[in-house]
Amino acid sequence: MFRRLSRWAIAVPVALTLAGLAGCGSGEPATSGTSASASASAGGGAKEVTVFAAASLTGTFTELGKTFEAAHPGTTVKFNFGSSATLAQQITQGAPADVFAAASPATMKTVTDASLASAPTTFVRNKLQIAVPADNPAKVDDLKDLTDPKVKVALCAEQVPCGAAAIKALDAAGLKVKPVTLEQDVKATLTKVELGEVDAALVYTTDVIASAGKVKGITFPEADKAINDYPIATLTKAPAGDLAKQFVDLVLSPQGKDVLTKAGFEAP
Repeated sequence: MFRRLSRWAIAVPVALTLAGLAGCGSGEPATSGTSASASASAGGGAKEVTVFAAASLTGTFTELGKTFEAAHPGTTVKFNFGSSATLAQQITQGAPADVFAAASPATMKTVTDASLASAPTTFVRNKLQIAVPADNPAKVDDLKDLTDPKVKVALCAEQVPCGAAAIKALDAAGLKVKPVTLEQDVKATLTKVELGEVDAALVYTTDVIASAGKVKGITFPEADKAINDYPIATLTKAPAGDLAKQFVDLVLSPQGKDVLTKAGFEAP
């Protein structure tokens, strides 16, 4: 049921009656007693809710999307995962979306400054780890090892939240690293490690966990000085405004928090 969106390929919501919108705020499936007219009113007649979310949220939001669909029969949650900076730019350029979940306050600010979202809520935090191949061929043990010119390092680009966090962590350690590649989102950065194209990368803890053993994560103390807060907001021009608010409610609910913390995210 999920289809990753291309940059502008966002389907127009179809006006169909929805069933069972009650109970979304807690993330629990709605009771079957909800009337068709009440359901249509709660969803504004929308059949789809479109969520733009940071690449590091791919696994958790996909799971929460399935939960949301189960609680809202006939509704489809569509995701556009990618660099928060790119997603913010798409929104400000007119891409229709209902919800924006960013990996940093700075990228959310791009959208709020354009009056396209209001009152974002920080729902999780994330911090960096050094990701190395499972066999760690370069024998990387700490952040200082990344300064060795023999060690091939991948970083996120500076304008991407994981890249900004990497710069902050390296500055805190007083280190300079010359990466062999700068990637546009954290998933692409991690892939370089998984494929053995680099010896190490700075990525989020959650991405190391999501790799399911394909990479090894190495903690380092400076990561505590470069923690990223993740804000989420409904968009002011959301085509499916009511459903958008209910999806945000699910993310903020105890059920949503449980999914996120199990994936390695920290409470704000």
